[in-house]
Amino acid sequence: MLKADSLPGRTLLAPDGRQYLYCSGTGYLGTARNPAFAALLAEGLSRYGTNYGASRHGPLQLRVYDEAEAYLAEYVGLPAALTVSSGYLAGQMAVKALARAGRFEYAPGTHPAAWITDHPAPVGSTRSFADWARHLLRRLQHETPQPVVIVANSLDPLRVQRYDFQWTRELPTDRPVTLLIDDSHGLGVIGPDGAGIRNEIEVPGSVRLVVVSSLAKACGVPGGAVLAEARFIEELRRSAFFGASSPVVPAYLYAFLQAQELYREARAQLTANTRLFQEATAGLGLFQSAPDFPVFYALRPGLAAFMEEQDVLISSLNYPTPDDAPITRVVLSALHTSDDVARVAALAAAFAATTLA
Repeated sequence: MLKADSLPGRTLLAPDGRQYLYCSGTGYLGTARNPAFAALLAEGLSRYGTNYGASRHGPLQLRVYDEAEAYLAEYVGLPAALTVSSGYLAGQMAVKALARAGRFEYAPGTHPAAWITDHPAPVGSTRSFADWARHLLRRLQHETPQPVVIVANSLDPLRVQRYDFQWTRELPTDRPVTLLIDDSHGLGVIGPDGAGIRNEIEVPGSVRLVVVSSLAKACGVPGGAVLAEARFIEELRRSAFFGASSPVVPAYLYAFLQAQELYREARAQLTANTRLFQEATAGLGLFQSAPDFPVFYALRPGLAAFMEEQDVLISSLNYPTPDDAPITRVVLSALHTSDDVARVAALAAAFAATTLA
């Protein structure tokens, strides 16, 4: 683990003066190190100050919150949205509001932000998402109808799997059903214009769909959002959970609203980088990947150490506990150049040749 004195962009300068090409983290669009976004944020800071720590139920109502939430709802394609100060808070606020809405069913690998209890299910479950979905539908069809809340990630960002949500069309209509999707790694990256997973999910009219997401990853905004039907969003707005918490720093929402063209440009660069790397490494048998998702899961150990020797820092973390084997991934961002991508792909090829020799 390296200690650093500044946030990396496409490169990371270590305290010993060594410079690494940085291929880790979750800042897929490179927003946190985009000078144009920083300029928009400076405009927002000039207008709104550095923080707004009051409750949004207070006497001062800033229009930027309503504007950002209306934009998010239209962008994602759900009736209403509510922003809060983190993706974790968004998940917790939503599941706490759903605590009495039915029995909770968790997909494998569901992020802790959407847990109603500390450990509802083993995070490291070996059951596949598709197998879990098949068994869930079968149980729902054969059990006595009772309300249920189904919780899942939109994709697996660790082992890099895009989930098929065709099964949600078959959810039962003979009981109250809520489907909650955590789209923190999808929003801004996947879907039409980066709008996330919503376009891929169809549910019967009686099923309530809730999407929660961090805004900090692709969008570079330290905050989170809940998107759902207007009645549920109003319920959250009236809750003590929302009223007692500080909101997103308004300057960031101002920058977010002004930065949509920047996001589109960054997304185009990210897509080009991702496809270039996918094509260059396709025959190596080294990575598990998903179309147009900028993360590549390494199937063989030792890649992180090999890359670090060559001044490239990729993601490698022990998960779900410090005692588990490391999950190693190459993470691309919109900050990387085509030369960066070619360099990492060439190193991956060299590593693959070494490990197969």
